[in-house]
Order: sequence, then structure tokens, then C-alpha cells
Amino acid sequence: MKKYFQFEELGTNYRQEIIGGLTTFLAMAYILVVNPLTLTLSSVTDLPDALRMDYGAVFMATALAAAVGSLMMGFVARYPIALAPGMGLNAFFAYTVILTYGIPWQTALTGVLFSGLFFIILSLSGLRERIINAIPAELKYAVGAGIGLYITFIGLQNAGIIVGDPDTMVGLGDLTNSSTLLAIFGLVVTVIFMVRGIKGGIFFGMLIAAVVGMIFSIVELPSAIIGQVPSMAPTFGVALEPIFNDPGSLMTIQFLVVVLTFLFVDFFDTAGTLVAVANQAGLMTKDNKLPRAGKALLADAVATVAGAIFGTSTTTSYIESTSGVAAGARSGFASVVTGILFLVSILFYPLLEVITSAVTAPALIIVGVLMVSALGKIDWTKFEIAVPAFLTMIAMPLGYSIATGIAIGFIFYPITMIAAGKGKQVHPIMYGLFVIFILYFIFLV
Repeated sequence: MKKYFQFEELGTNYRQEIIGGLTTFLAMAYILVVNPLTLTLSSVTDLPDALRMDYGAVFMATALAAAVGSLMMGFVARYPIALAPGMGLNAFFAYTVILTYGIPWQTALTGVLFSGLFFIILSLSGLRERIINAIPAELKYAVGAGIGLYITFIGLQNAGIIVGDPDTMVGLGDLTNSSTLLAIFGLVVTVIFMVRGIKGGIFFGMLIAAVVGMIFSIVELPSAIIGQVPSMAPTFGVALEPIFNDPGSLMTIQFLVVVLTFLFVDFFDTAGTLVAVANQAGLMTKDNKLPRAGKALLADAVATVAGAIFGTSTTTSYIESTSGVAAGARSGFASVVTGILFLVSILFYPLLEVITSAVTAPALIIVGVLMVSALGKIDWTKFEIAVPAFLTMIAMPLGYSIATGIAIGFIFYPITMIAAGKGKQVHPIMYGLFVIFILYFIFLV
């Protein structure tokens, strides 16, 4: 096992990998609650039950899709990256596809299935890997730093430290709020652990915050230890039904837009996550390429197909994996641990109630600190590099989207390079992406 996962070459061990995998799971366990709430449109009142997905079935689909994706990423690609139904994509699925377009959730699942099948074809062809390797080093560093800012922003929001403001867009939250104070306490404890060089400091910080939260009744004690396993019958295999029963519903422009949007966002969210995690874990090769990128992308694509069949929106690589890397994860064994924990969570679902946003927020903030170190590798004295790198980085938190940041930065890169007389140094694939991203903003955004 150690030899297969290259423990010696990566300078890791079972303890580091287990703590890393557990940290990643805890950082993303919220999806087991948030995804069912989102896909069932729980916040929308007066909605016919026929338009809502079954909560229990979606919970099961979420856990199983995360388990399949994480296990495949761990065993096949051997990366410390976990997968689960993606935030943002699930909101698009529920609020845009179902509510705005009026497409039934059954047909929407078919759209997710089609996008996953296209991903598999692209991955097997090697095109996805070639695209990632064609991205210049400076933009890869900018993507990593941008994602760091993005998840720090999410962490600050989850903690209640930063809140929406009608006058200034965002502002400082109520620092006397008990959940916010718990998040700040967790952040201070985690920072101390990290400064002291304690391995697994992020995980222990989360653990202490959860315990303190329960002691002071900020975090509710779990209602039970083991819960009843819900039925998957309402959603399992439903994605296949429109193909055989109502193929005409798939022959529309709206359905095509749905498939393309799932395809585009998942592609570049995954690419950004792979690059960011690989950079942070020191897994990039000396020539700035991603080893086993094809296998990692294939794992992501297969997870999307599996998730659609189980009954959930697009499954994608999670940037919260960086919290596991920060805790010591370096190999795919950490993803295997995370995948197993997602399976176990099906039985111990009530215990997940203690993993609140206040508990996980410090981990996201600290990971952002670690990831922006990539900025030091960018040559800011070259304006033709500085502009697209900066726009890539800043657009992610401000646009609240990894894909949007990549799109804006990658549009400006060929422009600035041509203006600097360096157009021949730009890879042809980057020119192709330039056109694709412009079309994306015109037709899909």
C-alpha cells in the first residue's frame, strides 16, 4: 500500500494521510446537508411536490457520489483530492434549470448525465489534459492564489465575519454573535497550531472548536448517533428515463444550454482545483505539468455520471481538499479515507450536525493563507503577465466563481501577450480558449 501510494517519495505516512483525509471530509461534510436542501428547493414556498426532489434520496445520492468520486480519485489518479456534488452547480440545477427554465428535475439529471459522458470522451481523448498543460505557469499560479482568496472569502462569510452590506456590498459582521465568536476562537487556535508547526493543526483546530461549541451550547449536541438509511428509489436511475420515455424533451435549446453550462463550469472548476491542490502539495513536475492529469480528470467525469444516476447534480473536485493537504495529505490514500468516511456518514448522519459553518470556517481561511503564497512565483514586473494573472485572481472572489476568474484572465492573456509582441509564445490552445470564453460570456452567462 505504501509503495502504491508512493509514501516514501512524497514524504508522508499513514498518520498524515488519515488526518488529511479526515480534515478534508470535515471541511466538506456540509454538502451532505446543503445539497439536499438546495436540490429539494426547501427555501421556496408554495411549490408543487412534483417539482421537488426527495430529500432522503438526494442525501444518499450526495454521499454515494462523493464516495465513488473520492475513492476513484484516490485509487486511480492517486491525488489527495476529494469529490462531491459541487456548490454553485447545484444552485444552477435547482434555481435556474428547474425554477427559471421550467425543466423537470428528471430531465435536469439527464443533462448532468450527458455532460458527464462528454467529459469521459474528452478525458479519454486526452484533450482535457492537453488544455491544462497548455496553460502557462504564471496563470496556474494565479489560479491557485485566486482560489485561495475565493475560499477565504467563503470562510469569512460562513463565520459571519464578513456579511452583505447594501451600501458597500460587503462589510464587517456582528462580532458579538456567538457563532462568529466560535469561528474566531477556532481561527486563533488553528493559527497557533500552524505557527507552532503542529501537523494536523487545521483538523485539531476544527475538533476543539466543535467541542467548545457544544460546551457553550453554540453547537447543538447530535440528536442521535445512528440514523435510518433513506431510500434511493425516488431518484436512482431517473436520469435515464427521459432518454427512453421522452426524447423530445431533450431536443431543445434550453436543454443544450443546460448541458453546456454544466460541462463548462465543471471543466474549469476541476482544472483550477487540480492545479491549485497539486501546487500546494508540491506535486507539479519541474516542467510545470500535472502528472496523471488524465486519470484525475477521468475520475471527475465518472463521478459526475455516477452522481447523475444516483440522483444528484454535477459531482466535481472540491477545493476544500486543500485543507487536507495543509493537514499533511500528499497522496491518494487521503482521498480513499475521505471516500470511506462519506460511506460511513450514511449511518452516522446525525453526528454531522456538530460540523457547522462556524467550525469549518477557520480551515477555509487558513487554507487561503497557504494558497496565496503562489503569488510570489509570478513575475509582476512583466505587465503582460501581471494583468491577466491579477484579473484571474481577483475575479474569483468578486465574481464568486472559479470558472469566471479563469475565463476573464484567460481572455486578457492573449491580448496582453500580442500587445507585448509575444503572440508567438502563446500556445494555440490558449487562443482557442480565448474564443470559447468570449462565447461563454455572450451566450451562457
